Amino acid sequence: CRGSLVKMPPIPVVPENHSHVLAEFDCLDPLLSALRLDSGRLKCTCLAVSRKWLALGTSAGGLHLIQREGWKQRLILTHKEGSITQVACCPHDEDFIAVATSQGLVVVWELQLERRGRPERVSVSWEHRGQAITALCWDTSMLRVFVGDSGGKVSFLRAGSSKLGKGSAFVIFPVQTVTTVDSKVVQLGYQDGRLMVSSLSRCYLCDTEREKFWRVGNKERDGEYGACFFPQNRGLLIGQPPLLYCARPGSRIWETSFNGEVLSTHQFKQPLACPPLPLITYRNEPHYNPVQKSPQSIAFPKLLYLGDQNLLTWTDSAIYIFTPQNGQVLLWTEVKDLVDIAVYRNELFCLHGSGRLSHLSLLSAERCVERLLRREFWPLAAVVCCMFQHTITTGRARKSIPIDRLEHLRSQLSPSTHLELTGQLEEVITKLEPLDSASSSRRSSISSHESFNVLDCGIYRVISRRGSQSDEETSSLINHSMSEEERLKEFSFVQEEDQVDHDPQSSERMEAERSEQGLQFHLPLSFRPKPPRIALQAVKDSVSSFVKKTTEKINTLQMNSELWQRPEFRECGQADTAGPYSEEMDNEVYDEMPNREAGMQELQSATERAISHIQDPLVLLDPVCLGETLLEWLLVLERILGPVEHGSTAAGNSNMDGPGEERWERDYLNSCSEQQKESSCSSGEPTERITEEKKKESPELGEKEDQCDSTEEEPEVSNGSPSEPVRVVSPKPVPSDLLADLTQLATLYTELSCFRNQENEQALGCTTFLRRYFFLLDQERVRRMCLLCFQEQPKLQSSFTEAMLDLTQSSKVVEVIQRGDLLRSLRSLRELQPWSAPPLLAHLHRLYEKHGEAAVRSFTQFYPTITPADVMTMAQQSHFLAYLDNLVQSQTEEHRSSFLQSLLEPESLRQDWLELALTHDAPRRCDTLTPDGHPRWHSHCFSWGYGRLLSLLIGLPADLSSKQKMAETCRSHGYWTGYLYLCRVLQRRTEAFSTICRLDDISLLEDPEGVEPQTLEEWKHLIQISQRCSSEVDSEQVTGVNGSSWSSGSADCGGKISPENLTLMLARTAGPDRALAVLEECGVQLVLSPHSKLVCELLRVTEKRQR
Repeated sequence: CRGSLVKMPPIPVVPENHSHVLAEFDCLDPLLSALRLDSGRLKCTCLAVSRKWLALGTSAGGLHLIQREGWKQRLILTHKEGSITQVACCPHDEDFIAVATSQGLVVVWELQLERRGRPERVSVSWEHRGQAITALCWDTSMLRVFVGDSGGKVSFLRAGSSKLGKGSAFVIFPVQTVTTVDSKVVQLGYQDGRLMVSSLSRCYLCDTEREKFWRVGNKERDGEYGACFFPQNRGLLIGQPPLLYCARPGSRIWETSFNGEVLSTHQFKQPLACPPLPLITYRNEPHYNPVQKSPQSIAFPKLLYLGDQNLLTWTDSAIYIFTPQNGQVLLWTEVKDLVDIAVYRNELFCLHGSGRLSHLSLLSAERCVERLLRREFWPLAAVVCCMFQHTITTGRARKSIPIDRLEHLRSQLSPSTHLELTGQLEEVITKLEPLDSASSSRRSSISSHESFNVLDCGIYRVISRRGSQSDEETSSLINHSMSEEERLKEFSFVQEEDQVDHDPQSSERMEAERSEQGLQFHLPLSFRPKPPRIALQAVKDSVSSFVKKTTEKINTLQMNSELWQRPEFRECGQADTAGPYSEEMDNEVYDEMPNREAGMQELQSATERAISHIQDPLVLLDPVCLGETLLEWLLVLERILGPVEHGSTAAGNSNMDGPGEERWERDYLNSCSEQQKESSCSSGEPTERITEEKKKESPELGEKEDQCDSTEEEPEVSNGSPSEPVRVVSPKPVPSDLLADLTQLATLYTELSCFRNQENEQALGCTTFLRRYFFLLDQERVRRMCLLCFQEQPKLQSSFTEAMLDLTQSSKVVEVIQRGDLLRSLRSLRELQPWSAPPLLAHLHRLYEKHGEAAVRSFTQFYPTITPADVMTMAQQSHFLAYLDNLVQSQTEEHRSSFLQSLLEPESLRQDWLELALTHDAPRRCDTLTPDGHPRWHSHCFSWGYGRLLSLLIGLPADLSSKQKMAETCRSHGYWTGYLYLCRVLQRRTEAFSTICRLDDISLLEDPEGVEPQTLEEWKHLIQISQRCSSEVDSEQVTGVNGSSWSSGSADCGGKISPENLTLMLARTAGPDRALAVLEECGVQLVLSPHSKLVCELLRVTEKRQR
């Protein structure tokens, strides 16, 4: 089936969000010819697939079982009861297979291949005689088959097994009816004791053990829509109940829980507007047309679980694959004349209308190229490389496609027939990234079996051609003449590479250790083993070097008294010379461990004592007693885990200071030394400078910060010392059980100090405690606390953000964000699922600093992990408003109001968001309001940038005071559409009539949502107001708004409000005679125009005929 490609135009490149393809490598036409299923008389009618079998049903009633290994036919099972319409392989015992015929017969076959016996029918059901059987589904643990037909009947068929001995094949009541639904059964599914039935109108769930039934969702549908279970068996989701996905009209899919509760609706209409990816097949050349298509509204007739995280569906002309967990379209490909599809893992077997079969595989682009190279499809492999070059050029792809294999592919292309293709492939090869991102140079193959890359640090990475794909199978060479410094760099590089797949905390510790000065551990590398004595000597030398450099560091700090004078050294009478101090340091190295253990014992006892006190309700519910208990515990915490100057002062001696504090001391010293350039009292300068920048960006935020500066007087401000660095790593190792208790107490102290003013001078302020003991805090609880008190204590939120940025600095996503590609950064964040809010919030903060409003608009995809309150704390008001509008509009139209209502917690947010939407992307007040505060003529015709959000906010249910406040806000900003709506709701009709007359648009009275007079008194009042306002409006029309005329078309918003037009409206309602009488009662002298007179005469004629 090998083909060749001819000269072609330049190959277009697919977008970066497409990384997978559907590929066809095997040709099943010879198999069908051998089975004589390619003739017009005999056709394949249905198919099923398992790990071992490919089952093909025919129009003559035969069932062909093909062994997938080697595509060899093993069995033919014949049926005289009609053609085969459905077939299903047992998922847990491949010796059983179920078959349905066109006459309504269901047969379960036992193949008995292990005992080399003849296949036999172990169970038969005529329960559906005369009905077309539309679905078969096996139980996942029992020998039981569920059957659904065109009449809506669902039954199950039990099967015995001769494997268990004589008599075991006999089953009491082998056939039972489960239920009868309202219409044809489209699809069946079974998972963990639940049966799913999808009919033409809705989807049902059945608990087969308890015999309970319930519907999925409340809305019906009309047509063939499939459904399937979606097991959650990956990562942290192992053990979670499966999800259920149900197709809905308009390219929508419901995501429901295992109990049938609708969790969300996935809308794929707009995502399917992307162009289709080509099918990679030997049959013809793949062509990709990058032109966008219109949105597709498709009915998904069946849903199948594909691979480990995808959903598959199809129509008669295309295959669609979704990743529902992130709501994305993985790919869609046009395939002609599709009738049915069977899947096993990532393989698809497609049955076409002509009876032809095709075998497709879902693969990443690099795996597809690897398979094509293995089969020597050279031109096709080159086309895929050029088409998916964004995937092929990444370093990850080097595991599947080494550089030398691509160079070999280039050499296999003929310059005469594939000249342009060769040129494009050479451009791709020049963009290739090596397997290791730290290397930039590459070398060609040096032998027929292996190739290697020379990294920047000097390491030779050997890449095997023998099918190896793991890093463990690669070996390394090193130059024996390398210096000691080069070996140290190489050791750091190897450790950094090994830390990639480990937890982030270990990588942070590695970064911290590498930042220490002079820690040159000359350890032997893994591929150069050293004798044990030499290795131990290297460790000993490293420890000696560590002690020596630490001694020199502390001596330097001690002599520089202007930077920092440590009181514990003065009390102990330390000398300024290095000799005596070096001896004392040697003693401290040996005495450090007992002191540390004693300190941890003291901290543990204090923690247990505090927890026992807090468990008393009298203490827990009394803020004063609770604060005193936590304060006693805080004193011990300060002494054991506090910073050096705080802990040693509280303890009264210097023996508690361990080497674990040195990194904090160095950071704190650096911040102190930077402030010495100005004066000892200018420590707040960096904070002030940041505050000034924030005030320039948002004056309102600056005012709030000024007001909050006086609310919390913390020790670092009163003492004039610089702001403390945030500590995200514990200075000393803490046992896990003790750490859990410390986290509870530390978080409780933070919350108590945040929401209650500390009267005790020994207590730490909330911000100080957070920066000093962030490594003990529950990040999620601190995040929620910061959201509640953001307006009052913005410094607390900034400290939390600073801590999370420091804690997530070593993440791979940070590198992607720093490159500046927004789409790639968002894709990297989506790959971190399931998300945790605090780390994700830190990454989004980086994105916002990098891309501004464009980043904020994309944050809607992270809801509900990231809430609007989170975005409000980091973004400018105008940017937050764009995010909020996008978030609300992402919901379906019928759910937007309820969704927006759920976001209004607390209720005061409604007024804040309303004023925000009225002040951004809005008309100027001078264009909507006159100097005396009245509406300008036709000013309601202005467009408001956030008009949809405004209408939703105003239309939500609210109490009377809230509606009155909103009405006044709308009036003061000139948002007359909302103001008139609220006047109608509040029954302030007189104000509404006055506003409508000044706006001079009669459609505001005539529209269904308008304010039309209901009594004759209201008509009189309206006519009088219109006569009074007509002169003012005419004068305003002459001068125009702000000296300009309304020639832009806004005057066409509606007809004018005049006594004559109002009289005609009243004539249509109450009759022309009554209307003229009301006009006379108002004292209005009006001469009707000929047109108005004609209308009145016609109305009189109509009244007479109706009588």
